[in-house]
Amino acid sequence: MDENQTKVVREFILAGFSQTQSIETGLFVLFLLFYVSTWVGNVLIMVTVVYDNHLNSSPMYFLLGNLSFLDLCYSTVTTPKLLADFLDNEKLIPYDQCIVQLFFLHVVGAAEMFLLTVMAYDRYVAICRPLHYTTIMSRGLCCVLVAASWMGGFVHSTVQTILTVRLPFCGPNQVDNFFCDVPPVIKLACADTFVIELLMVSNSGLISTSSFVVLVSSYATILVKIRSKEGRRKALSTCGSHLMVVTLFFGPCIFIYARPFSTFSVDKMVSVLYNVITPMLNPLIYTLRNKEVKSAMQKLWDRSGLTWKKQET
Repeated sequence: MDENQTKVVREFILAGFSQTQSIETGLFVLFLLFYVSTWVGNVLIMVTVVYDNHLNSSPMYFLLGNLSFLDLCYSTVTTPKLLADFLDNEKLIPYDQCIVQLFFLHVVGAAEMFLLTVMAYDRYVAICRPLHYTTIMSRGLCCVLVAASWMGGFVHSTVQTILTVRLPFCGPNQVDNFFCDVPPVIKLACADTFVIELLMVSNSGLISTSSFVVLVSSYATILVKIRSKEGRRKALSTCGSHLMVVTLFFGPCIFIYARPFSTFSVDKMVSVLYNVITPMLNPLIYTLRNKEVKSAMQKLWDRSGLTWKKQET
């Protein structure tokens, strides 16, 4: 192929969900509520962890605060553009912006996978080695693990992005999704992408599947090591919220990335699950099942109310 024919496509068209304006307007309201709920819930968790001394000193809640920040970033990579497209019939995205969206989507997504694995290790140490928990999970180690999660996401996304931008795009330009992601974008390339698809599946698919296996194995190990029924009940209570988050996040990711890049009719709905719904549900799952977080939020609310009253007087 001639060099002048490569990268002729300067913008992509996002397929979205519907071409009917009334449906698009209804979806705009629905997804706006999802996005606002995501911001309110995750910001509330971050503020609570920062301002509550007990939570702030706990490795588990330090990691939870970082997970909330990642959820905010993850949702913000795709949802604002989605909301704008609901009100725009054309749904165009320039090539450069598409690549940037793809890059940050995989940076944050992979970082969240690694962080969830770190959180599983934290629960393993807390339950199986409680006497050494604070020594092993020091603040310094937690910071290193969080930084390593971000670095792992950066390396993973850099590989994905480099493989994508090296492809020529000179034909169809409609991305069969509501955001730019690797599977629907490389399908538009004017070249044989079989080897590239194998490399990307071995990258994204391996990370998501292996992380999920490690997570489930760690929780199974926790249950096996605990002998008493009361201990197992407490372990299930503690790890239950983590398992719910892991299932909601990794299930759709494995479905999308751990298979050849063929298109299924449910792909968009599955993408909504891990891009929009999971970041919104994470705060609810952690707060509704966690008395410490709910108690800390109540104290923060009472403190803010007292401060407001003092300012009025």
